[in-house]
Amino acid sequence: MDVMTAVLSRRSERNLVEPAPSDDEFAYLLRAAATAPDHGRLRPWRWILVRGEGRVALGRSFAGASSASGFRRDRTEAKTQRAPLLATLVFTPVAEHQVPEWEQLAATSAMVGSLGLLLHARGFGSIWRTGRYAESAPVRRLLGLRPAERLLGWLYIGTPGEPQEPRRRTPDDVTDRISVFAAEPVSV
Repeated sequence: MDVMTAVLSRRSERNLVEPAPSDDEFAYLLRAAATAPDHGRLRPWRWILVRGEGRVALGRSFAGASSASGFRRDRTEAKTQRAPLLATLVFTPVAEHQVPEWEQLAATSAMVGSLGLLLHARGFGSIWRTGRYAESAPVRRLLGLRPAERLLGWLYIGTPGEPQEPRRRTPDDVTDRISVFAAEPVSV
């Protein structure tokens, strides 16, 4: 799949089933995604791969952090079963570096965008999920986050449960978002 097709046909997939990429395949794709623009090559991120029983433990942590009870608690716990792989994205900014934190976050986002396209090109589906559990102290403890780290969410990954031929999106006209700077001539 060429890059333009990948960009115009990638969609967030909600129904994800096995197989998901193996740990080795995820690492392979991540090596390529990590070539995204990253001033200083800081790689201010890390991934925690959650599969199998880990998804159950994470779901229990979600439910424990929720004020829901009964049926709603069960639904909260089941959220982690929506995909065979939950790739947990942790932002690990390098403090007091000449590259400001906002730029480190932008580099992390660029890497995730590249990873999503690479997964799509390999036939996998994904959806980036965030929400209040990314701020939950019990979830942070379960995943072993350090105080300076931020949980940016989960990339739910698997094979689309209802595979369809990739439909190309029609790009919007965004020319109203472009301006051209023309400096006044400087007289010497």
